[in-house]
Amino acid sequence: MTRHFLRDDDLTPDEQAQVLELALAFCDDRYIRKPLAGPRAVAVIFDKPTLRTQVSFSTGIAELGGFPLVVDGKLAQIGTRESIADTAHVLGRQVAAIVWRTHEQSRIEEMAAVAGVPVVNALTDDFHPCQILADLATVAQHRGGVAALPGLTLAFVGDGANNMAHSYLLGGATAGMHVRIGSPEGFRPDPAVVADAERIAAATGGSVAVVGSLAEAVSGADVVATDTWVSMGQESDSLDRETPFVPFRVDAAALALAAPGAHVLHCLPAYRGKEITADVIDGPQSIVWDEAEFRLHAQKALLTFLLEAR
Repeated sequence: MTRHFLRDDDLTPDEQAQVLELALAFCDDRYIRKPLAGPRAVAVIFDKPTLRTQVSFSTGIAELGGFPLVVDGKLAQIGTRESIADTAHVLGRQVAAIVWRTHEQSRIEEMAAVAGVPVVNALTDDFHPCQILADLATVAQHRGGVAALPGLTLAFVGDGANNMAHSYLLGGATAGMHVRIGSPEGFRPDPAVVADAERIAAATGGSVAVVGSLAEAVSGADVVATDTWVSMGQESDSLDRETPFVPFRVDAAALALAAPGAHVLHCLPAYRGKEITADVIDGPQSIVWDEAEFRLHAQKALLTFLLEAR
């Protein structure tokens, strides 16, 4: 059966741990596995702006022995010029896997239903699961390994309705973590995603909570994460995306509420002085640059897992 990674809970807890362990191994030796030797091509499609995703997937596919076939979504016009299903039929006969950074979650689900090869969500409006794998691997590296993740408290503050909050809920619960989302009213996570995360947490020993203040979210947390207040595609949604979020800014005072030695995450791009201050993101508790690097290692591990699971 072809395996896909369309949202964080497409991996079981054991499978997630396996991928994270392999990500740490790739960090130590970038050439330990080459499942794409040939080279076999992987289609990497971008409907949204990208830097880290394009660099990390292109580099990672090459290091796995493959060829990154980068497709400009604006030129391809998938779903407009040609249907998603027809595109999936064509790609599935020529590439080993498909990586897609797109808009609605339904688009990538339709691609996966037809392609016949692994399809990876490189970001949709609803989820950013590859980023969370990178984040979990980064925390594991700094906390003594993957086995240290269960029981840690991870707080995400800012826009609780965005794809990062949704993926932290699912991915963190899968890892057995205690996930808290701190967000203002009107910017809370999708209740269906919260319910899924609660179900997963009940089995892994983790927990999930959605709270209305930064202090409730961050107090005693081992990891503090944030993201830009304006996600891609929301620039003109007419909502006030500054005033409600100011109390959720990650600054020195916010970090002081967290556990001693708490680590700071940000998926980037960051806007210093808005969702996070310069002294925090550039400070000693920030592991943001390791986090950016781990996009490479985690995605290589994921692709290896998906390709070898077939």
